[in-house]
Amino acid sequence: MSVVKVIELLAESEQSWEDATRKAVAEAARSVRGIRSVYIKEMQATVDNDQVRTYRINAKISFVVENT
Repeated sequence: MSVVKVIELLAESEQSWEDATRKAVAEAARSVRGIRSVYIKEMQATVDNDQVRTYRINAKISFVVENT
């Protein structure tokens, strides 16, 4: 039986919400192994001069806890 842990990250991109998601997973992968899924809890964007400037996400990343 495996145990799954969930961590929550905030990420930002100037390109898209998808790019922000990739950045969140890449950052988590620097210290976590066995990432199984990412759930986007919230999406936001910042606006300046009537233009979208940044895309922000609040992501929940789940991974399997390894036995030591």
